[in-house]
Amino acid sequence: MALKPINNALLLPPETIKLGVNEENKTAESLPPSVDPIIDYISSENLEPISDPESKIHGLVEELDSKDWTKVCESLNDVRRFALYHLLLLLPILEKVILVAVKAMKNPRSALCKTSIMASSDIFKVFGDQLLDSTINAFDNLLLQLLLKASQDKRFVCEEADRALNAMVKSMTPLPLLNKLRPYVSHSNPKVRAKAAITISKSVSKMGLEGMNEFGLVSLVQMAADLLNDRLPEAREAARNIVTSIYEAYTRNEEQKQESWQNFCQSSLPPIHAQSMVKITSSP
Repeated sequence: MALKPINNALLLPPETIKLGVNEENKTAESLPPSVDPIIDYISSENLEPISDPESKIHGLVEELDSKDWTKVCESLNDVRRFALYHLLLLLPILEKVILVAVKAMKNPRSALCKTSIMASSDIFKVFGDQLLDSTINAFDNLLLQLLLKASQDKRFVCEEADRALNAMVKSMTPLPLLNKLRPYVSHSNPKVRAKAAITISKSVSKMGLEGMNEFGLVSLVQMAADLLNDRLPEAREAARNIVTSIYEAYTRNEEQKQESWQNFCQSSLPPIHAQSMVKITSSP
């Protein structure tokens, strides 16, 4: 008597195989899709004081370093509350907090990035020039990240970074801020150069002639002249605004304003650059 092959006994009917596949697919399809948590972007005006700030401050840095990005967002909002209502408690750990905020800005999650930028705005408004006293380059790292984020394509992140840069200009003394911004007008990224130029133009507009002379009036004019030839129109427009601010400060007490300005430009710049400067201020 012939024996049946053993393999035949292990074969399943086609209907059973088909059913198994369908059940597996059905199970997979029935699973709910993964949804990221919704992050609330709270305006500074709507932030409230912390109920027990003395206890909360001790774990703040550790909470900011959490692996859970949603908890980091919550902690960044706590940073904003400390800055607005309990600044003396935040001051001793401010540099560490800024470095964590910079790390969050580099995160690919836009919600975390935006929340960290909002925190930097409140920090600027409250601490101002105190941020320049950093011993671990916290401010330098923060400034670079804000210029980079203001230069990227994600609009809502870009706009938030612009607001933070504006808050920085409003809250800080122009001269030391210009010294920090100066290297970025030579950055390899043209968008970063443009954002730096725009921020510089806003700082220069707050200065008088004394402050410009302290920075270096000739250096300031030469910077503007270089930016007039930049690739991006935003940088060129910022350069024209810088020139206008310098012109108004330099000629404020001059009777022959245009002549005085022309003599200064010709003595400080190559002829082609001097001509561009004079043309900007002589335009109606």
